[in-house]
Amino acid sequence: MGTLLQDLSYALRMLRKSPAFAAMAVVTLALGIGANTAMFSVVDGVLWAPLPYFQPDRLVVIWENNLHFKNTVWPSYPNFRDWQRSAGSFQQMAALRWQSYDLTNLGAPEHLHGQDVSANFFSTLGVDLTLGRNFSQQEDQRGAAPVVIVSNSFWKSRFGSSPQVLGKSLTLNGISYSIVGVLPRGFHFGDGTVDVYTPLGQGDPLMLDPRGAPAIISIGRLKPGVSIVQSQAEMSTIQSHLEQLYPDANRGMGTDVIPLKQLMIGDVGGTLLLLLGAVALVLLIACANVANLLLARSMARTREFAIRSALGASRSRVVQQLLTESTLLSVAGAVLGLAIAKWGVAPVLATMPGSLPRTENVGVNATVLLFTLVVSIAVGILFGLTPALKSSRTDLRTSLKEGGRGATSTHHRVQSSLVVVQMALTLVLLVGAGLLFRTIRHMWDTDAGFDTQHVITFKLSPSPSSTGTPANMRAVYRQFLERVSTIPGVQAADFSYIVPLVGEDNVAPFWIGSEKPANVQAAPRMMVFDTGPDYLHAMGIPLVRGRFFSQQDTEKSPCVAAIDTVFANTYFRGQDPLGQGLNFGWTPPWGPCRIVGVVGHVKQWSMGDENSFTQAQAYFPMYQIPDQWVIGSLGFPTAAILVRTSLPSAAVIPAVKNVAYEIAKDQAVYDVRTMQEIASESMSSQRFPMILLEVFAGLALLLASVGIYGVISYSVSQRVHEIGIRMALGAERSGIFRMIIGQGLRMALAGLAVGVVAAVILTRLLSSFTNLLYGVRASDPATFIGVAVVLALVALAACYIPARRAVRVEPIEALRHE
Repeated sequence: MGTLLQDLSYALRMLRKSPAFAAMAVVTLALGIGANTAMFSVVDGVLWAPLPYFQPDRLVVIWENNLHFKNTVWPSYPNFRDWQRSAGSFQQMAALRWQSYDLTNLGAPEHLHGQDVSANFFSTLGVDLTLGRNFSQQEDQRGAAPVVIVSNSFWKSRFGSSPQVLGKSLTLNGISYSIVGVLPRGFHFGDGTVDVYTPLGQGDPLMLDPRGAPAIISIGRLKPGVSIVQSQAEMSTIQSHLEQLYPDANRGMGTDVIPLKQLMIGDVGGTLLLLLGAVALVLLIACANVANLLLARSMARTREFAIRSALGASRSRVVQQLLTESTLLSVAGAVLGLAIAKWGVAPVLATMPGSLPRTENVGVNATVLLFTLVVSIAVGILFGLTPALKSSRTDLRTSLKEGGRGATSTHHRVQSSLVVVQMALTLVLLVGAGLLFRTIRHMWDTDAGFDTQHVITFKLSPSPSSTGTPANMRAVYRQFLERVSTIPGVQAADFSYIVPLVGEDNVAPFWIGSEKPANVQAAPRMMVFDTGPDYLHAMGIPLVRGRFFSQQDTEKSPCVAAIDTVFANTYFRGQDPLGQGLNFGWTPPWGPCRIVGVVGHVKQWSMGDENSFTQAQAYFPMYQIPDQWVIGSLGFPTAAILVRTSLPSAAVIPAVKNVAYEIAKDQAVYDVRTMQEIASESMSSQRFPMILLEVFAGLALLLASVGIYGVISYSVSQRVHEIGIRMALGAERSGIFRMIIGQGLRMALAGLAVGVVAAVILTRLLSSFTNLLYGVRASDPATFIGVAVVLALVALAACYIPARRAVRVEPIEALRHE
């Protein structure tokens, strides 16, 4: 310990003598360590931190699995109730579905996000309420008294955290609910904010009653000692029994049991680990840079090391002293890096708005601090070891001579090798960023099938007082859309149950003709759009054949439908689809509807990834949906309204809100977005890593250029005598300039060659298990050539100043100094 304290004291004195060197090394390391700490905090919070529930490792999700299409779907509510009664592997099994409500009795109308949950949902998660109680089993069924549990934030904002909140009423969608409980602060399940929770069993029967219709998310808590494999085997047995009891709904359906955390994380794990690996390359580049600084500095301390050796210091003692100095630098860089990380986490999260799960867990916590400490010590040893070993191999006679330069060439070779490594790693990062940049460009250039320009989308919460019947609901929406269409600058306005690119899913089985298939689960699937007659105009979707809907297509006229070109080419190849009958749905099905038109295909999932197992799309008139659907969760209140306008949204939305208020004072307009914003958000899975890779690559480029500048500049300072002799013997200044530039370019080209090989291998490997690239190959020549040219130009610029300094050397002054 005494030796360590002595080494620390000496290291501090040496660093104080070289403040410029110490500052450059600390800042370089801070950038590398800070970027790694910020990225690690994101990965730790999203992927590795445990879920905020009691014994979260025992929580699982149970999906239904359609064996015909090899895809998982939400279970139907009747199947869930049978699972709940039959499964013995689970301590508890609960269910939920997302819901939305319009609050109208506490001041101005407000749209709330909610969840319908089964009575034992919170106890399954192991969550204790702050106030009140859970739902009872009697309340979790149709016809029971309406009750609600509110979130802690809603309790605080609306009731001032008053303990007298229990028993107070909330008017949600025109129904009075009694508050029976308040959730603890910070509780959430899934993405987004949830304000209110209501009993699932009181939900919409059109969604919950059909067996076989995807309706809910099912979670379970495994009994102690029961594995996922065991529960999976039991669920498969139960599902086989249900298939025998209800063959029409369950034939060909299996079950999948997965950890709840897997559902929460989604598919971002691969991308985050990729980015963590990328930022580790930045840290390696920073280490190489500081190692070069230490090598250059060690040349000035050659006589010091020789004297220490002559006085009896062992080689290990010299190495220990130098590693203490490098570790001290690294720890100082880590302290500054922590500040950078704390500041940098928010911008990292902002690059992926609404798409990154569990962001509430991201921050600088004890795990992150431990990671930073370990990294700082490891980095200090990593970049300090090579200079320490080189400096400890001191030739006493040569080093003690005045002007001895015996180890210079060895140092130059090591420094050049480190620059080659820096250039190679920088090229890898730049290639990754370049490929993702070209991917985003290809996505923007992709034809979405509709015009994303000048389209605003929003939702309307209709007044419960004027929409109590299906006829009134239809009349209110007709009146609203007609009046919105007259707003100056509005070219078209209509509504749709789902909107492309927002991630909504309305997939249903279908059959052509009147004969229902024996197995509905094996029937082909289509994406269902319920829209108004002016939807094509509002979205800019082309009509290919026939007609679209008209004002005469109402609930009193025969059912009609339109299909897209993919549907027509897949299921009516060589036939005329117009006039054919189309049926869809579970129990009861809707149809037959006569096909009257063919429209263009639209991108439903994202601009670059059509990841659904079906591409067929069909359109049905919103005004023709059955009365029992109009008011419920499949009807008008959940529809989005789309407005095509030549004006910006800020100029149109106030007029839209005025129209809503004029029709009814308790109506609200919410969830306002433009289709351009929606299209941009659909590319977030590519945009997020692209932005971060660009930042990492820019940082790496800066460090690499500083590294090559430092090596060439140091080389010029060591070769002043040689340059003076060359010029004294007649060498031209232009020749000296080319010699110095050539030295730098040789290192850069060697690094580019190594980097190209590494980048080809890594990009092909990564593209095999990630879905980030679209419209560009992993070995895209344009990207590789462009990046190589940029790096070569940066290397050339870094060599320019040292080369200019070299040609200004005066031979007489150089020889006189020697």
